Amino acid sequence: HVHTSEVVLSPILVRPVREQLEHDRVIRLLQAKYKRKFETAINPGHEQTAGVGGPPPWFPDLVLQSSEKSRKLLGVVEVETTESINHLEAMSQWGAFSRLRVPFHLYVPAGSVDSARRLCTDLQISVAELWSYNAFGDQIRFTLVHRANSEPEPKAASKPVKAAAPVPTVRKNS
Repeated sequence: HVHTSEVVLSPILVRPVREQLEHDRVIRLLQAKYKRKFETAINPGHEQTAGVGGPPPWFPDLVLQSSEKSRKLLGVVEVETTESINHLEAMSQWGAFSRLRVPFHLYVPAGSVDSARRLCTDLQISVAELWSYNAFGDQIRFTLVHRANSEPEPKAASKPVKAAAPVPTVRKNS
């Protein structure tokens, strides 16, 4: 009999096998994509090999680190499937990842972008990049949906401000 009291499990529903396979495939594709710039570690399925933050540590799908010996944390990436985009997941995991003081990248199925955006807004979760992914046969396409400004701005200034029209100067002839 296995003692599971030390295992920290995500509050996610158990994904259907097909979704889990697609999820892990996306993670591996992203690992290859991010490997050009970072040292990457992945936590596919129920693996918990690369923890961040804590205690207890969190296990995002991808952990992006510097290639120096320090292995400084430079970002975290979370991949969701249709089943895992919910209030509980967003509150616990996305919230924790967005507070790590490193860029948090969220990947969601193309049909779930609005739900993910709404959850981020409602729970005030800041995402450095929001990406959608779409499976076409063996191919998976990634589309950047939102990129946060590189410099955080005060909340009031983040709304687009319409420039005032220049006021024409009227000269009176004397």
